Amino acid sequence: MYKATDKICDLMSREEDAIQIISRFGLEMGVGDQTIAQACENHGVHTPTFLAVVNYKIFKQKVLPADIDIPTLQRYLQNAHNYFLNFRLPRLRMALIEAIIPADPTTKIPGLILHCYDEFVDEIRAHIEHENAGLFEEHEHDDERITSKLTEIKNLIIKYYPTQPTSKEGTVTYTLISVMSDLWHTEQDFSDHCAIEDEILRPTLSNYRHHTKQLGKVQETEELSDRERDVLIQVVRGLSNKEIADVLCISMHTVITHRKHITRKLNIHSTAGLTIYAIVNKLIDLNSME
Repeated sequence: MYKATDKICDLMSREEDAIQIISRFGLEMGVGDQTIAQACENHGVHTPTFLAVVNYKIFKQKVLPADIDIPTLQRYLQNAHNYFLNFRLPRLRMALIEAIIPADPTTKIPGLILHCYDEFVDEIRAHIEHENAGLFEEHEHDDERITSKLTEIKNLIIKYYPTQPTSKEGTVTYTLISVMSDLWHTEQDFSDHCAIEDEILRPTLSNYRHHTKQLGKVQETEELSDRERDVLIQVVRGLSNKEIADVLCISMHTVITHRKHITRKLNIHSTAGLTIYAIVNKLIDLNSME
């Protein structure tokens, strides 16, 4: 298992998926001899959340919900969504066309294979749009059925793709082999992505929802006022006390007083904890956060 004190360059050079993971967290190349903790801190990434994803994706090690920072994980997942929709899937389609179009033009099989791929992409897009619209909601989804579409495409090519003479350089064969490899890696990557949502994100949310409900039972009479909610939202967005005062047109002293009341009523002292409270209670849209 990787630890915060391990060098991030060792992780990147040893593990096939590591470079992909760091890119989705917003980390970059040129890491030198930094530890994982140093690299994460330099890029504003919550180290335990980074390690949770790394160790789950590589070793399938599950983590305690308390180790996860939800906004950090949400950014990771949304970056993965952008990667699939805007890069990997369009590139794979172009490669698939290049590999299968040289087949006998009188057969319809290549076109049907491409049609199956487009149906798969439509399902991926619908899945991702649903996740982006309600990333923190419990809902039914069939990830296994979606990934099985790629298995189906691979089998169609393996079983029914029409044979044809191969050029001297073997260009068609090499291209097709490369596409088959890309199909396999895409299937595995999306399967892992869904597993991270199911095995890390949702248990974490469930844990905090339960905690919030229990806290609410103890403090039913300690609801936030409208102004306290306004202040809380600005705190979660990362504004300083002076900036909050300017935005809400109140004094800085009033802001500080509201923050004390918020902390007392919710019994939450950290900004991360307040962020979770705001997310669970739908006080803030994460897409609007800096």
